[in-house]
Amino acid sequence: MSKLLSELQASEYLGSIPPKTLARWRLEGGHIPYVKCGKAVRYRQCDLDAYIEANVRTSTSEKGAAQ
Repeated sequence: MSKLLSELQASEYLGSIPPKTLARWRLEGGHIPYVKCGKAVRYRQCDLDAYIEANVRTSTSEKGAAQ
């Protein structure tokens, strides 16, 4: 089972994505999956790792999914 991180921990783990952006993405849907534990929002570390891997680039000219 993957470790669950709070919104702030997820923001810090990702390095440059503010908590407000994570909140907006939850409203929009289709971004990083999240878990609701009562009123608390949690992110699985494996989902954050998958997001990071999906956004790895080797060139600035590479096209990728805008997130």
